[in-house]
Amino acid sequence: MIEEALLEAEEKMDKAIEVAKEEFSAVRTGRANPAMFHKVMVDYYGSPTPLQQLASFSVPEARTLLIAPFDKTSLHDIERALSSSEVGANPSNDGSVIRIIMPELTTERRKEYVKVVRTKGEDAKISVRNIRRKAKEQLDRLVKDGEAGEDEGNRAEKELDAMTKSHTDNIDELLKRKEAELLEV
Repeated sequence: MIEEALLEAEEKMDKAIEVAKEEFSAVRTGRANPAMFHKVMVDYYGSPTPLQQLASFSVPEARTLLIAPFDKTSLHDIERALSSSEVGANPSNDGSVIRIIMPELTTERRKEYVKVVRTKGEDAKISVRNIRRKAKEQLDRLVKDGEAGEDEGNRAEKELDAMTKSHTDNIDELLKRKEAELLEV
C-alpha cells in the first residue's frame, strides 16, 4: 500500500512537471515557435478545433512562422483565430499560407515574460507540494489504520520528501533555463 501511494505521487509529480514544460514553451521568446500556438482554437465548421489539427507549421527564419492549412477553405478561420488569440500574433495571408513575423522583444516585454514564467513555475511547485500533502495524508492514514508500521511510514515519508525536493529542483532548473532564454538578446 505504501509503495502504491509513493508511486502514484511520483506519477502525479511527473505530470506536474510536464504541464510546467508545456506552459513554459507557450511563453514566447524572440524566436518563432509552433508551441506558442498549441492553445489556439479555431472555429472549424462550427466546432472549436486545435490549430495543430488543421495546419502544419514551419519556421523558415528565426522570427518567421509559416502556417499551411491542410484545408485551404479554413485559411480565413485560422487567420481570425490567430488575430484574436492572446499570443499577440499579427498574421498575414497570401492565399495559401499564413505568415507570422514575430516582432523583436523589448527589454520591458522580456521582463514581463519573466514574471509570467516565474508565476507559472510557482504554480507548478504548489501543485507538487499539494500532491506531497495528499500522499502524506494517505501514508498517515495507513499507519493509523494499522496497515503499515510506524517505521515503514517514516521511511516512506522521507522518500516522499526526497521525491518532492527532486521535482521542485527540476522545476527550478526549467525556470532558470527559460528565464535565461527570455533575457537573451
